[in-house]
Formats: sequence, structure tokens, C-alpha cells
Amino acid sequence: MRPPSDPHAPPVPATRPLGPALAPARFRSGGPGGPGEPNHQPFPAPGVLLDDETLVERSQAGDQEAYGELVRRLERPLFNVALRILRDREEARDATQTAFVKAWMHLDRFERHHRFFSWIYRILLNEALNRVRRRRHEELDPETPDAAATAADGMDRERLRARVTQAVLALKPDQRDVVLLRHWLDMSYEEIGERLGIPAKTVKSRLFSARRTLEDTLKGTDPS
Repeated sequence: MRPPSDPHAPPVPATRPLGPALAPARFRSGGPGGPGEPNHQPFPAPGVLLDDETLVERSQAGDQEAYGELVRRLERPLFNVALRILRDREEARDATQTAFVKAWMHLDRFERHHRFFSWIYRILLNEALNRVRRRRHEELDPETPDAAATAADGMDRERLRARVTQAVLALKPDQRDVVLLRHWLDMSYEEIGERLGIPAKTVKSRLFSARRTLEDTLKGTDPS
């Protein structure tokens, strides 16, 4: 049984701190014995780690303990992305929690041949960007290296901030993802590749293309 997506489904608690709050008690209505019976998939002993794919499979079967472990593994990098976008710890925390809740409620839509991190990362990114659009007077942090530096001459910080915000939001999703993970989370090419399920050389290629696009945009020209 997969986590229900109807409005009467039991929500994942959304209290603080992030990890314990979104790692609720064991899901009790999805076991093989029917409603009210536990899911009889024993969780491994302390120190035994399950891979993300196994945790996702268990989560789709209704195991909230498995989903809680996914939350504990992924909340920090996702929170850091939200914080860099929103520049407010409380709003970033709320956006991260909302992303995990949305992912849980729609976990039946996740296709397991994709990377779970990539899927929930896009949920988080959309949530954070929607909040930015609702606060139009605020802008993203412009600290994306290389491209921002090329446009810095003669431009004050606020103008630069606004232009970088526009340029980053306008990137293709695959380019935007690698820029954020590389320059905002300081991930290596290999770490980004592992998270997104792509080779490291593809990460480098996308970063190169993204930097060219950002540079051309910030210079006020169209990329050729």
C-alpha cells in the first residue's frame, strides 16, 4: 500500500526540529494484515545502513520510519539550498518541511528508476522559488562565482543581486541544479553526479554551459 494522497490521509507532522519532526512513529495502517496492522518489514539494527533505494521502496509501502531516515539524510543539503534562496532561516525551514510533506503525500508518483534526491530537490526548489516570487521586493543571494564577477565592474551590489537572481532563475533546470549544488552547497562533481544520477563529466559540461549562459546574460548579450 502506498501513502495515500487524499485529503484524509494522515499528515506527516511538521514541527521542529526538522529531523525528529518528520520522522514520525511507524505507519500502522499499511501492513500486510490490513488496516491497523503493522508493516512487518523489520528495520535494521543500529549501525546497519539501508541505501536510499531501499528506504524509498519501504516508504512507498507505508513505512514512516524509513521515510524518516530519508529525511534525516537529505534535510541538511535541502535546507541549505532553501536558505541560500530565501535568506531567512525560519522560512527556509518551513519550505524544507513543506517539501518533505509534499513528497510524502505524493510518494506514489515517484518512479524508482529516478534518483529520489533529484525528485525531492525539485519539489524543494519549486517551493522556495514560489516563495521568492511572492516576496518580489526580496532577491536571491548573488554569490555565484565566475559569472557574477564578470559583470561586477561599474555595477552596485543591489543591481548585481537583481540581475544574478534573474539569470539564475532563467537557467534551464538541469543547468540551474548543478550551479546551485556546486556553488551554494560546495559539492564536488562526483557528489553532484551521485545526487543527480549523472556522470561527473556531465556535471562539468552543464556547469560550463551554465556559466557561459550566466556570463552572457549578465553582460547584457544573448548566448550564441
